[in-house]
Amino acid sequence: MAIQYNESEQIFHLQSENMSYILQIVNGYPAHAYWGQKLRLTDRPRSYINLSGNLALDRLPQEYPQYGSGDFRHPAYQVRLEDGSRITELKYQGHRIFGGKPKLEGLPAVYAESEEEAETLELELRDEYSGLTVYLNYTVFQHADAVTRSARLVNSGTGPLGVMRALSASVDLPRSDLDMIYLAGTWAREGHLERRPLGPGGTVIESRRGVSGHQLNPFVALAEPGAGEEHGEVYSMSLVYSGSFAAQAEVDPFRSTRLSIGLNPFDFHWVLKPGEAFQTPEAVMVYSPAGLGAMSRTYHRLYRTRLSRGVHRDRERPILVNNWEGTYFDFTTEKIVSIAKAGAELGIELFVLDDGWFGKRDNDRSSLGDWTPDLRKLPGGLTDLADQVKALGMQFGLWVEPEMISPDSELYRQHPDWCLHVEGRRRTEARWQLVLDYSRADVREYIYKTLSGIFSTVPVSYIKWDMNRYLTEIGSVQSPPEQQAEIAHRYVLGLYELLERLTSEFPHILFENCSSGGGRFDPGMMYYMPQTWTSDNTDAVERLKIQYGTSLIYPVSSIGAHVSAVPNHQVGRMTPLKMRGDVAMSGNFGYELDLTQFTDEEKEIVKEQVRVYKEIRSLVQQGDLYRLLSPFEGGESAWMFVSADRKEALAFYFRVLAEPNAPERRLRLRGLHPDYDYRIEGESTEDVLPGDRLMRIGLPLPGLKGDYASAMFRLKAVEN
Repeated sequence: MAIQYNESEQIFHLQSENMSYILQIVNGYPAHAYWGQKLRLTDRPRSYINLSGNLALDRLPQEYPQYGSGDFRHPAYQVRLEDGSRITELKYQGHRIFGGKPKLEGLPAVYAESEEEAETLELELRDEYSGLTVYLNYTVFQHADAVTRSARLVNSGTGPLGVMRALSASVDLPRSDLDMIYLAGTWAREGHLERRPLGPGGTVIESRRGVSGHQLNPFVALAEPGAGEEHGEVYSMSLVYSGSFAAQAEVDPFRSTRLSIGLNPFDFHWVLKPGEAFQTPEAVMVYSPAGLGAMSRTYHRLYRTRLSRGVHRDRERPILVNNWEGTYFDFTTEKIVSIAKAGAELGIELFVLDDGWFGKRDNDRSSLGDWTPDLRKLPGGLTDLADQVKALGMQFGLWVEPEMISPDSELYRQHPDWCLHVEGRRRTEARWQLVLDYSRADVREYIYKTLSGIFSTVPVSYIKWDMNRYLTEIGSVQSPPEQQAEIAHRYVLGLYELLERLTSEFPHILFENCSSGGGRFDPGMMYYMPQTWTSDNTDAVERLKIQYGTSLIYPVSSIGAHVSAVPNHQVGRMTPLKMRGDVAMSGNFGYELDLTQFTDEEKEIVKEQVRVYKEIRSLVQQGDLYRLLSPFEGGESAWMFVSADRKEALAFYFRVLAEPNAPERRLRLRGLHPDYDYRIEGESTEDVLPGDRLMRIGLPLPGLKGDYASAMFRLKAVEN
């Protein structure tokens, strides 16, 4: 049994394979007792909280705290009552424990495939004065050191309530000697690893952009000082949501830390009428006693197998070529077919037609919303082009940006009120486009009919779903004044509803999430789209940091990575095709350039890259990732992939700049079986070495020449 309840002490003990999460009801309040390495279940439990000490709310470690009745730290929730007051006090009413994991209405979430693999605790809390009832859900997985949490707020009273704040999870840790770790950046520089020590007061990461954003990811970890990839305690939270979020760590005067995550309360207010409910997104909490690497692998396995869904979840992902950086908007059917033909000859499996195929889209200033083929470029339309691509033995994919509308479009001229806007206010354009109002059912229905019409008539097997700007003037003419602060969240809910319809109706299509690269790389989108275009920056050196940082939470099966032309279009750097290939093969592999421009020598290199990736992709996409050398700490990077049975492994090493008269380099591997001997095939290397030696002494690296050098090593256990 994963959850044990002791009635006499009112203690709940949630237990996974290696982790315990314990809470206790104290004076009617759910209090946090313990989160860490697994503790034994006992028939004689005693209180985990000192009941004889100071039980003032400002000192009590709470699970879902309120503000206004003695706790002055930031609260998990806050509501406004009909009389204008904001004081509520939730007290424990009861609970239930059941097998499996319930779905969240209208929201993506981690799931269980059977009642045996997970168990759920639901706490019922109630404020008697207002009638507010809150149900806190905790699910613990038998074979994952993770707890998922969410809250459902129900108005059981007689008057309306205004929800001002509704976070998904809050936990009070009895320590503050911790570093905060998170991912930061901007467009073309996403996923950069940041680390800072906590101090008195609050440390906040958030998005107020209507999407999760390039700047900060909806994830936070607290780690012991000095904790690294393979050692040290780590407590982390990841939010399964694609809109504005907030994560905060607040150190109080008594050196405890309140860690929380959820919807950003900034500019948020939800009207909850009697009988209505509000469901928060889900927070996934992972504990690791063995550093960031173990934390990452827990997230990877859980998100890869119990967040991603559908037929593509466990399938090998196809090697693709995308025409964007090869042609941009300037192409014809003949040009596209020539690139596809070159790809087929190189062994590439999927061709993706990017932006510019619809309306009068000769640049990014027009036609978003007019999703009909441009017959000037494609005289035979999409079906004819797709048929020609398929005749080459390749699959056909298509780019769309269905959340946007161009002011210069037929759709906008017909429906200028369909975008997010506030009457009488300026409509802020970004990239000459506005955002469609997905809080409106009629707008979503139009997009559904338009896209489903394309998907039903064109043999499409892959969709790149782009979203190229943030939300401004967040208002809807279809909603009353009291609901205008709900629109940002309703937009996200509307997007999820549309994606649920499309992915359910067209399960054969592999959807890739994109938002100017990684502008909406979050677990919420992973529920509908198992992979994401990680960054518009395809430079191999920059991608070392981007892919390394992104892997802190997200599985490699979700990380799109392409080889592009040089000089690189984002930074102008010249890197060898070898290194570009090795970096891209560390994710979902593809090319984004004009293949017809390759020399014969380059074609042979690409043929070999494609051949090798077909052999290794199941290991890359489904294996366990071990990060070996960080690009944030020096000029070298390395990572490796290990099969579940530890009989096969793959290691990549990258060096940015050459060093004169350099010392001998050894790469210490991880994740191998110490008792196995491994045959190693790599750059001028073929040897058999013991697993313990490879992990403790290291793999000798070859003498690489020049800047931007890389090496790949394939390891297989040999029979003794």
